[in-house]
Amino acid sequence: MITNNTILVVDDEIGIRELLSEILRDEGYRVALAENAEQARIWRAQTRPDLVLLDIWMPDTDGITLLKEWASNGLLTMPVIMMSGHGTIDTAVEATRIGAFGYLEKPIPLQKLLSTVSKALRGAQNKQQSALSLASLGKGALILDLRKRLEQVVNLKTPVLLMGEPGAGAEICARFMHRPGTPWVEPETLTGLAESPLDLLGLARDGLLFLKDVGEISKLAQKGLLLLLSKLEKYNVRLVCATSQPLAELTAQGAYHPKLYEILSSLSIGIPALRTHREDIPELAGQILSRFVESGEASSTLQFSTAALNCLRNYDWPGNLTQLTGVVHSLALTCTSDEISVEAVQQAMVFPESVSSSVSPEIPLDLSLREARDLFEKTYFERLIDQESGNMTRVAERAGLERTHLYRKIKLLGIKLRGN
Repeated sequence: MITNNTILVVDDEIGIRELLSEILRDEGYRVALAENAEQARIWRAQTRPDLVLLDIWMPDTDGITLLKEWASNGLLTMPVIMMSGHGTIDTAVEATRIGAFGYLEKPIPLQKLLSTVSKALRGAQNKQQSALSLASLGKGALILDLRKRLEQVVNLKTPVLLMGEPGAGAEICARFMHRPGTPWVEPETLTGLAESPLDLLGLARDGLLFLKDVGEISKLAQKGLLLLLSKLEKYNVRLVCATSQPLAELTAQGAYHPKLYEILSSLSIGIPALRTHREDIPELAGQILSRFVESGEASSTLQFSTAALNCLRNYDWPGNLTQLTGVVHSLALTCTSDEISVEAVQQAMVFPESVSSSVSPEIPLDLSLREARDLFEKTYFERLIDQESGNMTRVAERAGLERTHLYRKIKLLGIKLRGN
């Protein structure tokens, strides 16, 4: 079997390096070797390996510290498999939460090594390169507090409600609570809650079920979610829900089931909007850009100018991380020089002034808050779709929404698309 995959083996024991190298080369892999963390950093920069086998215990910098370093610098774009001859379960769990694909205990059985490597490489092919992890969200006080809150509840079985604006990073937080090696279920739509909620539990048995936009579900789906909540223990499922809607307000208006709100709100964690920790934006933008460079979508020499980073920092980002990722992606694909200028950033972004001046309809004050919001959103999306000539990818990027969420919004608001 000949492959195009390069594997970096990092271990301070020469015998293990040579043994792993021989096995992997016999399987057709290209292999690079490093005996310590410093050499691993150099090889990581030079070869951009497709996978790393990383020893935990090394003399200069331990593997966990190096893994954290790569994660916080946006360099964890390849699967990393940790290795140790005397590790603990806690160490393995910590590594996988930081972003490691898996853990192998020495001496490593041949078939276990090859199957884990093969599985990691297959998974990497399907992994979205621009995805962020909790370790890379920032170092500001708000993000550090968010991490502490998540760490406090990570081992609990209690359902968690994540509250924040669209695009703020709910999935990143949910993935932090996912136990490696167990099912991760994230349905595209929540219609299954109304039709067959227990089917979702069956898929997620012994794992984690992540439900987005639970503030926008129908009354029938709310009843299905209540049933699902009552069966979590039977299926051994950890439930994490996310909402950008004010559930307390919806409950007071009679639009949300009081019992459902009571259960979900018993353990809730707020996710800060990007504009509230803008000191993290320059580093975040750089990490996102580096991931597009790693995936080959952008030139390896591309970088932001200082003025461009300052411009990104000062923007309010109504679409949060999703919008920032979309803007950086657009810049990575369209920049014609080695430096992204402030002018290029300004052209790629939507400024609040232009939105408010062209979108705000005359809203009757006899409407409820929800009706007024729906009227504003319908006008907003109709104008945005018109400006982008129906290009839904650009509409999603400018609005800071996932495409599936955007289409769901458009359907709920009764907006007719061209050709429909």
